[in-house]
Amino acid sequence: MGYLYATCVGFAWGSIWSTGRVERVEGLWVFRGMPKWTFGRGGSCVGACYLTDRNAGPRVLRHERVHREQWLRYGLALPFLYVLAGRDPLRNRFEIEAGLEDGGYLPRRSR
Repeated sequence: MGYLYATCVGFAWGSIWSTGRVERVEGLWVFRGMPKWTFGRGGSCVGACYLTDRNAGPRVLRHERVHREQWLRYGLALPFLYVLAGRDPLRNRFEIEAGLEDGGYLPRRSR
């Protein structure tokens, strides 16, 4: 229930402020062209909605899809749990689970 509510809030917020392309990518609604003050860091995932200005490459979207799964798992408790996990993405368990490299928090490793 919390996931659906968060998705509705994210969709409404994205619909109001997005000036770019909106598309659905593997279950994630991507709202581009958002003013920087409408989201955190490089973008924010709210339910099944990813809100960003232009940070929507394939690796970032893979990272954000993990956050979508976290919303499914934790519902409306996620924002509180995320805050408790701390602002440092290198120590935040939700960012670590989503992939620090894909999220742009660590340099990409050579393969």
